[in-house]
Amino acid sequence: MTDELNFVQKARREKLDALVDAGVPAFAYSYDRTHSALAATATMPEGQDEGGASVRVAGRLVAWRGHGKTAFAHLTDGSGRIQLYFRKDELGDETFSRLDLFDIGDVVGVSGTLMRTRTGEVTIRVATVEMLAKSLRPLPYGKEEIVDGVTVRHSGFADPEQRYRQRYADLAVHSEVRALFSARSKLVSAVRSFLDGREFLEVETPILQPLYGGATARPFTTHHNALDMPLFLRIADELYLKRLVVGGLDRVYEIGHDFRNEGIDRTHNPEFTMLEFYQAFADYREMMTVVEALLVHVAEAVRAVPAVGDAVPVLKTPFPRIEWVPSLNAALGRDVMACDDETLRRLAQEQGVEKVKLMSRPKLMDELFGALVESKIVEPTFVVDYPVELSPLAKPKRGDPALTERFELFARGKELANAFSELNDPIDQRQRFEAQAVLRDAGDLEASGVDEDYLRAMEYGMPPMGGVGIGIDRLFMYLTNTQNIRDAILFPTMRPE
Repeated sequence: MTDELNFVQKARREKLDALVDAGVPAFAYSYDRTHSALAATATMPEGQDEGGASVRVAGRLVAWRGHGKTAFAHLTDGSGRIQLYFRKDELGDETFSRLDLFDIGDVVGVSGTLMRTRTGEVTIRVATVEMLAKSLRPLPYGKEEIVDGVTVRHSGFADPEQRYRQRYADLAVHSEVRALFSARSKLVSAVRSFLDGREFLEVETPILQPLYGGATARPFTTHHNALDMPLFLRIADELYLKRLVVGGLDRVYEIGHDFRNEGIDRTHNPEFTMLEFYQAFADYREMMTVVEALLVHVAEAVRAVPAVGDAVPVLKTPFPRIEWVPSLNAALGRDVMACDDETLRRLAQEQGVEKVKLMSRPKLMDELFGALVESKIVEPTFVVDYPVELSPLAKPKRGDPALTERFELFARGKELANAFSELNDPIDQRQRFEAQAVLRDAGDLEASGVDEDYLRAMEYGMPPMGGVGIGIDRLFMYLTNTQNIRDAILFPTMRPE
């Protein structure tokens, strides 16, 4: 193994050996710290240069400057960074000499009193230092320079693919990435607080399912050995959540992972985070107002995160509403509902849609809408009243049974939410399931089949309800102006190296 190490890694192993030979533990069990870097800095009063509080801080060394009998370093932790000041006459010859065995990237613990340097920077005058974890592989830190009084950092880890594969290193060297995922956590917390405040109950439903449904997508399949049966990773939470409404849980939600065996691009990852919530006795009109209020609430939470919040757009309600069929007809220059399948294939091919010969009529209509309408929407906009072929789980539109009471929310060309006045007629639902089964048998790998257990639940009496699905990843991308879904997911799906 040693032969495969480069000279920098070999040098670090040699320093590790020297620490071990000196009886210095290189990988600690714990460290009793009293302050984070940010909290320690905040305790130093303005205008005071010496005699600050005694603190114990732990974190990673990210800079080092030696000057004979003194040395300066910077330490970072989850809160920020703080400067360290080492003096030989305070640490003693033996301890100070061991600093030569420390490297950028090492995790250390220090204790000492706070002071300010001549430049006014809050600094720990180090009294003790402990190695907590020796870094055996150098992190790809960049270089900093001052340009016109502004600190400019040049990344040492610029390859996006390597950053996705080694997210741990990406987080360690890029504070802005840590801030971004902190903002994502705030978004999820804000979703929970909003729905909890409206008396929704958070629940958990199966990820492994004997039948997949609730969306149009190709599933991942697996096999359960003990039961000797195929199972599918869920493509949506919907059908189980609506079973719970039948059972008397009038308002339910789940934030969880869904899985769709589809391509990977700037807006698609096979594993993604989905919010779904259902409210008994509501319809899609009421759910539009709930979605508007939810987005305003979470936008404020993300806006409050430093270094991220400046990108969050100001959301003005109510959001505009456009109808699916008239908007596509206007873009297409003809009545899409009157087109036969071959005409739809030709029109889709003209818009650059690939593999049109394999697509069902609903899929062709969806692709045309995506190319001609969806991609052009910039500000948050509700698209309402979808054709029944595209919405197997939505109620027919009152006054026009060719359409359904469904809306999707789009912004910057991305789908953010999908919602229905949920279908609660089990006879109508069976007919739609059977139509989906015909499409699946004809080769449409994204169509679902007939879920007899779900139909049985509906036959007990399913209350009218409104339901909403929101992709957390895409919502976060929109609020933070993130262009690639891999930048919004800590560990995106990648090919093996």
